[in-house]
Amino acid sequence: MEVISYNSPRCCNLNRRLVVKKSSSRQQVKIPLCRKHRILCTRVQFRSGSLGLPNKHHLFLKNVYHGKGSRPFKALEGFNNVDPKVLSGNYNGYVIGSEDEMGRMSETGQSVTKVLIPGLPDESNGECGARISSCFWQWKPKFNVHYEKSGAENVNSPPLLFLPGFGVGSFHYENQLKDLGREYRVWAIDFLGQGMSLPFEDPTSPSREEGITEGKDFLWGFGDKTEPWANGLVYSMDLWRDQVIGEPVYIVGNSLGGFVALYFAACNPQLVKGVTLLNATPFWGFFPNPIKSPRLARIFSWSGTFPLPENVRKLTEFVWQKISDPESIADVLRQVYADHSVNVDKVFSHILETTQHPAAAASFASIMFAPQGELSFREALSRCHMNNVPICLMYGKEDPWVKPVWGRQVKKQVPEAPYYEISPAGHCPHDEVPEVVNYLLRGWIKNLESEGAVGLPLLDDMEMESIQNNITRDLEFVKEGSKKSVMVRFLGSKFSLWNLIKSSLKSRFGKLETKSP
Repeated sequence: MEVISYNSPRCCNLNRRLVVKKSSSRQQVKIPLCRKHRILCTRVQFRSGSLGLPNKHHLFLKNVYHGKGSRPFKALEGFNNVDPKVLSGNYNGYVIGSEDEMGRMSETGQSVTKVLIPGLPDESNGECGARISSCFWQWKPKFNVHYEKSGAENVNSPPLLFLPGFGVGSFHYENQLKDLGREYRVWAIDFLGQGMSLPFEDPTSPSREEGITEGKDFLWGFGDKTEPWANGLVYSMDLWRDQVIGEPVYIVGNSLGGFVALYFAACNPQLVKGVTLLNATPFWGFFPNPIKSPRLARIFSWSGTFPLPENVRKLTEFVWQKISDPESIADVLRQVYADHSVNVDKVFSHILETTQHPAAAASFASIMFAPQGELSFREALSRCHMNNVPICLMYGKEDPWVKPVWGRQVKKQVPEAPYYEISPAGHCPHDEVPEVVNYLLRGWIKNLESEGAVGLPLLDDMEMESIQNNITRDLEFVKEGSKKSVMVRFLGSKFSLWNLIKSSLKSRFGKLETKSP
């Protein structure tokens, strides 16, 4: 057994150690709750607020209040069933094994090393997480950007900036702000037009047309004339790119935020110490960019500016009623979170509250009709590569939207970038398994800050030849008093899709040969 020390931030008085054990045991995961039986878990009781079977009749909303300055929603109660995918093992479900069984096989057929990593700060046991402050700053007149910060006292530590995905905001990075803020300076922002960065006043003058529908006068952006401060306003990639400014920083982005992080780094490499992509969307926008394709852009009569045209207003009202419905929000969360035991009450409440903002519907329409950025994802990635901007890739394997194939395409274009594939994890690995993402992020930053003196996470004891190939680890940590295990695959510089396919076929046929008499 190899023991690796782990030093926790000084404020939390933790004494943790990383334990690495190697085993030839196949397809077994150590679960401390059951030591003797070797059966698949067939009955799991999730706590209130977690996601189970998509039974819409179990959704209840309590204390729904539309006032300002509060977050009163307590929702998603009663989800206590089990998703059939968990029961069937489609998420690489846990197999209950004996106490001494410490390993399992990866998809390539090789033994998986188990690594114990720290969990999140447990305030119930006296471990203090970093204090989070909620702030606004005026980027331009009438453009107020909301952000959250932590770790301001860590003046000599590297700064980290987190960019959210579409439809969410800085609240989605609470686990990073509390944990990483203990040793770094950490910020998370809301993009303009989303979260709490929606405007404080109507970008258009009130509509005076006859026969407006009930409640329509509460929808900002549906007026007759644009207010002077909102002339030319469109919630687009270019606006979000320009919104991200400051000192040299490590940028981490999930989904849409990943694309914006890469886009910003491509245009401002001097302000970026490194980019981490968390299931980054590889494309955004349906309409041509007016600078890049001026002739083609002129074909489309509206490009996301205010006020909304009459035909777009009607379409927006219809679509917005559908997607802002609480059950629709819950359905989306069920799709993107592979682990349905993750508590999403806070995420659900924040999203639902944002939909109540009078500017939310028109802002959504502006985002959907906004033109593409001046650079495509591939162009931004190429420019970052050319400017030697360090890139790290972390992708949830079970993401139904940005599947791992997109991350592997990025890896193919930037072969030296470390690639970590996490399972089970979906579209939001930073919220599903923040312990794993925070651990990998810390290690990657330390590797860069030390100029390679500190090895990449999970690879400290590996020879260079091994680092160039694929390596699999089981990361185990304590979550809410119980041990949890997540498999992480590292793809080295010799990675190729063809080699991955060959190793998978070899593994499958090898298993068949082993089972045959």
